[in-house]
Amino acid sequence: MKKLLLSSVAVLGLTAVATSASANGLSLDLGGHLKAYGVISSQDEAAGVEARGLDMLQETELHFGGETTLDNGLTVGVHVEAETDGNDAFAVDESYAYFAGSWGRVNVGNEDGAAYLLQVAAPSADSNVDGIRQFVQPVNGLFPVTITSPLDYANDGAADNTGDANKLTYLSPIMNGFQAGLTYTPDIQDGFRDLDGVSIDDRNDTLGTQYEVAARYEGMFNNVGFIFGAGYTMAELETDTGANADDFDEWNVGLDLDLGAFGLGVVYTENNNGQDNGDDNETLVVGADYTTGPFKLGVSYLTNDNDAAITSETDTDRYTGGVVYSYGPGMSFRGSISYLDMDNGPVDADSTSVLLGTQINF
Repeated sequence: MKKLLLSSVAVLGLTAVATSASANGLSLDLGGHLKAYGVISSQDEAAGVEARGLDMLQETELHFGGETTLDNGLTVGVHVEAETDGNDAFAVDESYAYFAGSWGRVNVGNEDGAAYLLQVAAPSADSNVDGIRQFVQPVNGLFPVTITSPLDYANDGAADNTGDANKLTYLSPIMNGFQAGLTYTPDIQDGFRDLDGVSIDDRNDTLGTQYEVAARYEGMFNNVGFIFGAGYTMAELETDTGANADDFDEWNVGLDLDLGAFGLGVVYTENNNGQDNGDDNETLVVGADYTTGPFKLGVSYLTNDNDAAITSETDTDRYTGGVVYSYGPGMSFRGSISYLDMDNGPVDADSTSVLLGTQINF
């Protein structure tokens, strides 16, 4: 990722960009969000590690964008997202252009693909904690059981294998509730590239080009609103040395039902971990919520069965309940409690976390 220091020089630069863009018919919009939580946590710990029982977590993004519609009806825009947390670093997360019209929309650049953009999410207690993409993780990564990197991992059902690597995505217009999408990613290992030249190809046991196809349908049936969606992802293995590596295959399906103030949904994803020895990774998420006035009460259950674990199969179960209170436009207080249990062979570890916080969109 490219990192820039947000200084007075950068602020002056943004002012200049805004003035220039406006003069050329593309005005600059600023926005973003702040998600801040206090955490009370009790968890099993790895040997020699003691997790803090009372702490604070935060996820903040700053969004830049500009859009204009030409006389011929073509809408042209640019969207940039930057992560602002962490020693005042300013790290670009997403950066892409888009073109839209009655024929649909095309995204070009660093953005999620169709499999994620059209994925159907289940209701949640707090979407930052137990949503389809987890933004806030209360469990310390130095858990006795971990399934990805030791200090940064998520338990969610997001179909986002490419992350924000450079890609080309087409999203069809919504026709009678139906929408479809296609994505082509030249190389999932490389995100932002400018003066680095083209990506390296034919690397041993490395995934390269990825293709995605997804669709969703939204409608009503006997006063029950529903959204159904499904997607498929395939990433090609560049060079196979016989070390159990294989093309990456993933599919997802989701259903969300709404009856008055009640919501119920389920999400299922399955992938092969990019391996050919039966090391599947399956995730099931079930959620429900109830909305009354400014309050939303929610519960969710996540279970994950990952065969490509450290020493043996890892089983994860998470139970979450919470409430969200909207106290103003784009502003909410959030509280939740989660219990996480992970088993890896002879190791059984669990965690209980209470989160109280706020989200402010601007």
